[in-house]
Amino acid sequence: MDIEIVEAMRLCLEILKVVVEPSGAIGLAAVLSDSFKQNPSWKDCNSIGIILSGGNVDLGMLWNSYKN
Repeated sequence: MDIEIVEAMRLCLEILKVVVEPSGAIGLAAVLSDSFKQNPSWKDCNSIGIILSGGNVDLGMLWNSYKN
């Protein structure tokens, strides 16, 4: 699993108190990525909507990712 997706899942858990599955955190991971922020169109964005979905997560995997 990509580290960016795991980081997005961790942020959802810590900040939003919501558990999302990896595929549900891809949008957040993309927006937080350096390549997205380096895109010239980024400066024109006033607001971005991200859909977070799914709670079908192996809690053992989530806990191990969270601790790292």
